[in-house]
Parts: sequence; C-alpha cells; structure tokens
Amino acid sequence: MRRTLLSCALLLAAGHAVASTAWVSNEKDNTLSLIDMQTLQVTDTLKVGQRPRGLLLSHDKKLLYICASDSDRVQVMDVATRKIIKELPSGKDPEQFALHPNDRWLYVSNEDDALVTVIDTETSKVLGQINVGVEPEGMAVSPDGKWAVNTSETTNMLHWIDTSTQTLVDSTLVDQRPRFVEFNHDGSQLWASAEIGGTVTILDVASRAILKTLTFKIKGVHPDKVQPVGIKLSADGKYGFVALGPANHVAVIDAKTFEILDYLLVGRRVWQLAFSPDEKQLLATNGVSGDVSVIDVDSLKVIKSVKVGRYPWGVVVTP
Repeated sequence: MRRTLLSCALLLAAGHAVASTAWVSNEKDNTLSLIDMQTLQVTDTLKVGQRPRGLLLSHDKKLLYICASDSDRVQVMDVATRKIIKELPSGKDPEQFALHPNDRWLYVSNEDDALVTVIDTETSKVLGQINVGVEPEGMAVSPDGKWAVNTSETTNMLHWIDTSTQTLVDSTLVDQRPRFVEFNHDGSQLWASAEIGGTVTILDVASRAILKTLTFKIKGVHPDKVQPVGIKLSADGKYGFVALGPANHVAVIDAKTFEILDYLLVGRRVWQLAFSPDEKQLLATNGVSGDVSVIDVDSLKVIKSVKVGRYPWGVVVTP
C-alpha cells in the first residue's frame, strides 16, 4: 500500500496526473469533442443541442455552459459526469455569453431579437432583457462585475450595460461587424474585434476612450480575408492573440505596446481561442478544416493540429 501511494505521489510530481481537457463545440455535428491536453488526442465525443457555439465554464470549473443556438437554449453540463443537468431559458438564437463574477448572472446575446437576456443560473429565472443593437453577438463582463459589454454586428457598436441596474447606459461606435469582446485581466482595457472592418479596437474602460485601432497585413493574404473574431489576452499582460478568420492566421500582439509581433498559420477559418490552465498552450478552432491548432506560447509556434468534428467553433479548457 505504501509503495502504491509513493508511486502515485511520484506520478503527480512528474506531471502525470489526469491531464487537463479541452472542450470543443462542433456546429454541424451537434457535438462536443474532448481533447486530452497531455496526449493531444480526442478522447470522447458528446451529443448536445443543435448548433453548439459559445462555451464557458463556471468559476469553479465544475459546470460547462453551452450555447445551443438552434435549440434556443443554454445547456448546463456537469463536467465530472459529462451529462446535461439542466437547460436555461436563454431567449432566441443564443451565440455568445458571459458570466458575472458572482457566478450566477449569465448575460446572453440573442441575435434574432436584438436583446441581451440576463439569467440567474441558480434559479433558472430570467432577470431581465435589455434592448441593444441589431444582431448582438459578443459578450463580456468586466473582472469587477461592473460592466457587461455586448457587440451588435449590424449597428457596429459596443453596448455598455450597468450590471447594478441591468440597464444600457452607453454605446461606442466601432468598425463594421464587431464579433467579440474581451477585458484584460485587471479590467482596465476592453479589446473588440470587427470582422468586416478587419480591425481590433482597444478601449480604456474608465473613460471608454479608444486607445488604439489595430489593422492587420499578412503577406500573400488578400485584405478582404482578414476578418478578426476571437481574442485572448494572457494573464501576465504580455500577449494578445487574435483569430483572423478566413485569413487562416492568429495574430500575436504585444499587449503593452500594441505592436503586432507575428502571424501564426493555423487551419482554415479560425474562430475562437482558449488557453490551457497554465497558459503554456493556446488552442485555435478552425471551422472549415475541422481541426484545432495547438500553439506553444513560449515559442509562438504551432505544434500540432487535432482533428475534431465538423465546423468547430467554441473552446474552453478544464484543469
């Protein structure tokens, strides 16, 4: 028995404990692909609702929220059992969402209704619906919980929602078809991608002033194909990563100087990004090629492509 315990301890010390898992939503298959982050192999495929897109985790990583867009539901999966335990009344066509730091209020964009629906995840009750611009998509909540920000694709605006009153208090005009928003880790900045505009706008949260608008030029790629969508910002404030859609590249940005450092070639039609728990790896979902690119963050190199289902879109990683 003592030998067994010692062996287990040695394995844990060597990093051979149960590996973290990436969860990838496959739009066309109505499934999630699970990737073992140690072997970088798909280990399971789970059936979920219709056209799964956005994914996010509860703050304790025990629950996975799934935007089942064509089912008009947010599904809640128990990570340990990999079973759907309930469905939330999300409103029509949920695509992206964000969870408040209180781990209860879920802000969901309803593209067909020009609304943001706020749900109490504990009671499964709708707390309110907020009118925003046409075709809302991106959602983010600030680390301090004060702001929820939504993007409207057709109105070309960022909508600032005061979470204390659940009301819209301001809107910021950005470039065409904003798709995604991400706060940096201290909440001082908001990064917003504009797919058709081909830009990323970086704003100061306190003043809501625009600090910088990034444009991207990739040798050999037509500018019309440069369509920024997903964004990830490293916790140490060093890097920003932007998925550039049909340009098939991920841009690497110095998050302090806003200088574009590199473009990493990934699969076809890159959508969304997610870090491993230690932020040593970055995953990129590639819709058209049906795979996930694995990027080594230290070397800024793509090290592997993992085949998943049809049209992978969202991705999160559990410890």
